[in-house]
Amino acid sequence: MNSRETACQVSVGHRIVRANRLKGKTPTVVFCGGFRSDMAGTKAMMLDDWCRERGQGYLRFDYSGHGESDGAFEEGTIGQWLDDTLEVIDRLTVGPLLLVGSSMGGWIMLLAALARPDRVAGLVGIASAPDFTEELLWNNLTSEQQDALEKDGRIELPSDYSDDPHVITRGLITEGRNHLLLANRIRLNCPVRLLHSLDDSDVPWKISLRAMRQIDHNDVRLSLLKDAGHRISRPQDLQQILDTVEGLLGELDGNA
Repeated sequence: MNSRETACQVSVGHRIVRANRLKGKTPTVVFCGGFRSDMAGTKAMMLDDWCRERGQGYLRFDYSGHGESDGAFEEGTIGQWLDDTLEVIDRLTVGPLLLVGSSMGGWIMLLAALARPDRVAGLVGIASAPDFTEELLWNNLTSEQQDALEKDGRIELPSDYSDDPHVITRGLITEGRNHLLLANRIRLNCPVRLLHSLDDSDVPWKISLRAMRQIDHNDVRLSLLKDAGHRISRPQDLQQILDTVEGLLGELDGNA
């Protein structure tokens, strides 16, 4: 760890959220990870290396119940993870921000931009999954599964990424309804770049298209990849993410 880098922790209620901060140029790049992901994942660390090399400010963190942070994953909700995000950026960053959100993090970044319009200068979404608790979980459950979730408070679904099942709680679904975005205009005042793969079997690319249509800003672009899957993590895909972040940073610098 060099003089620019600091391991940090932030108290959010009764839980500790852990983060890693790299001081540097603004806008500070902030990575918002996905459902059950952590700040040591491929995309988070790729951005860490890239920001380190160019002297860019960077922040990565674990939501509560994820990675190194406190809390039980099964007790988490979209609102709780949004609170974690806002506390981390409020306490650990100054100046403008460029938020990069992966999957669920794409929903979190949109909510954070709405909550902090004076701080967020730009957004990059990677296979963004706004409203996924309703659109992709609840709406895809059978009536029997919905009944079991209402009755028992939780169900288990198989995961393509882990031997352990996804535990879906009633609280995750019902609290998520407080944060749904896609049915209304998303009133942002910053440019947005979205990347999605046509063969994403977890989050259909049309979710990003719907988000693009709903975002109330004239500088929103969607780039479609043909065969990158949901993870968008092949070397060429990671380079496209970096090119997108770099391009938006350049535009923000040019407009400063």
